[in-house]
Amino acid sequence: MTVVAAHVQSSKAAEPSSKEPSYPPYDLKQAVTDRQILGLWRISKGFRLTYLGAAVSLGISASARALAFLFLAHVVDTVLGRPIEGGTLPLIAVTFLGLAFLEGAFTFLSGRLAARTAEGITWRLRNFLFDHVQRLHFSYFDKSQTGDLIQRSTSDVDTIRRFYADQAIGLGRIALLFVVNLIALFSLNVPLTLISLIVVPLLVLMSVVFFRRISKAYEKFQEQDGVASTILQENLTGVRVVKAFARQSYEQQKYDTAIFERFRRGRKLLMLHALYWPTTDVMCALQVAAGYLVGASMAINGTITVGAYIGYVGLIWQVINPLRNLGRIIVAMSEGGVSYKRLMEILKQEQEPIYEGKIKVEGSLKGDIIFENVGFEYDKGHAVLEGISFQAKPGNVIALMGSTGSGKTSIVNLLPRFYEYTSGRILLDGVELKDYSRNDLRHQIGIVEQEPFLFSRSIRENITYGVGRAVSDEEVEAAAQAAAVHDVIMSFPEGYKTLVGEKGVTLSGGQKQRVAIARTLLKDPRILILDDATSSVDTETEAAISEALARLMEGRTSFVIAHRIHTVMNADLILVLDKGRVVQSGTHQTLMTQPGIYRQIYEVQTRIEFELEKEIAGV
Repeated sequence: MTVVAAHVQSSKAAEPSSKEPSYPPYDLKQAVTDRQILGLWRISKGFRLTYLGAAVSLGISASARALAFLFLAHVVDTVLGRPIEGGTLPLIAVTFLGLAFLEGAFTFLSGRLAARTAEGITWRLRNFLFDHVQRLHFSYFDKSQTGDLIQRSTSDVDTIRRFYADQAIGLGRIALLFVVNLIALFSLNVPLTLISLIVVPLLVLMSVVFFRRISKAYEKFQEQDGVASTILQENLTGVRVVKAFARQSYEQQKYDTAIFERFRRGRKLLMLHALYWPTTDVMCALQVAAGYLVGASMAINGTITVGAYIGYVGLIWQVINPLRNLGRIIVAMSEGGVSYKRLMEILKQEQEPIYEGKIKVEGSLKGDIIFENVGFEYDKGHAVLEGISFQAKPGNVIALMGSTGSGKTSIVNLLPRFYEYTSGRILLDGVELKDYSRNDLRHQIGIVEQEPFLFSRSIRENITYGVGRAVSDEEVEAAAQAAAVHDVIMSFPEGYKTLVGEKGVTLSGGQKQRVAIARTLLKDPRILILDDATSSVDTETEAAISEALARLMEGRTSFVIAHRIHTVMNADLILVLDKGRVVQSGTHQTLMTQPGIYRQIYEVQTRIEFELEKEIAGV
């Protein structure tokens, strides 16, 4: 092994494939702020010119419509009621058609540019969020619910998409329509226009009030939606357990309770929406009716022309209706602000510095590990490990035994730096463990968990997962044979191409365990962690796996967590843990000469096996 002192920098982002859109990169952690509008503005970095183009297109479209009404007023006042020349009507028709085409074309262009902005921001946000979540510390997932994370990564991201696709551009559309058409109205008659704006302050005030109330209601609704998603995800994942214990009715009742609470909060949210619309409709209708009445009176009295009145009738709705929609847009934007806040709660979390370390590993480690008075706390003040000291020389097999919660898994979780020890130190090949980058450590360590996880891919892809290089079929088969699973795989019609169901549901518990062992064997690590790896297999298969693992462990440092003593009898060092401390240590022969937990476990297990064999012989 060769180690070189170096400060390892964070890896560069993977190059996008040729099929991926070339959207501008941006570190979304820079968008984290308590000011939601500012944060949403920062998220749009790289797309602002495109969005500006959408807004300008909206302005041109609004101007074209306003000009159409002004032109109509002109036609009524100067053309109708007079002799019409031969080319006048075609010219009028072409002008109206041209303005209609101009409005439609720029409306389409605005929608296209807004959609490009929204989809681009969403694409970048989803990718960044997925990458960020993968790089968070293990402790974050200890406190987070999977369903809630899925809810934030899907529903909340989609709310952000709608914010840019409809709401933000809609607010710009309202502002442009209001300004352009208001200028057009003022050009017709100033007093009539001022009378038509009486309702505007009331509409804005109502929009602000509803904005605040609906923001809170929507946040509570999203939180409960996350709770319901978590229950659904857990139920689908643990469907076998649910069926095995006949707990369908219990799970249904639990889900019903969560869904009813979601329904109740959703109903409150919809009631707020429902209350807003009738109120604003009545206000707008009264304002328009008043405007029509005053305008008609002015036209009859000759204060304004008939053409001006007709133009006013068309333009007044282009002012009032957008303001009526202002509340809807602002309310919908409040949902975008809530979703932004929920997403930023994830992005605020510090990433695990995977590539950060003083020492860069070149080649392979030897696996000489020393624990010196190591202590560890998941939460401050709650010690999980205390005073752990031992040495594992290269090629040694270290067995960890003890009751549930005694600290066995916590010890092995410190080696790949899933968690950081809080006192003492761990040396690996004479170097402080914290001086290695997590990336280098995890490439040197192979783990077979007690409950192996398989992806919904082919068996071959699951075995080669994490190898990081091209692997031949011969190597895959050799690893599978060493894990005593090759014959099982070949019994499937598709062999190694057989698709594994979600979490490996296609395979039995023992088969999943052996595929996971094959995956670790193929990785060929210098340090092995076997978390009760043979607990899910039968006696015959266990013997075959144990023999393969024995060959694999030669020259490698191995940590074996086990509950059955005959699994660890040949270990170089057995550590017996109780309440986070090592209460006994030594070889099997040494521990059998000492009174204590180890000998008690041995005697109990031996007696059980004897009674079982006696009962079987009697049958």
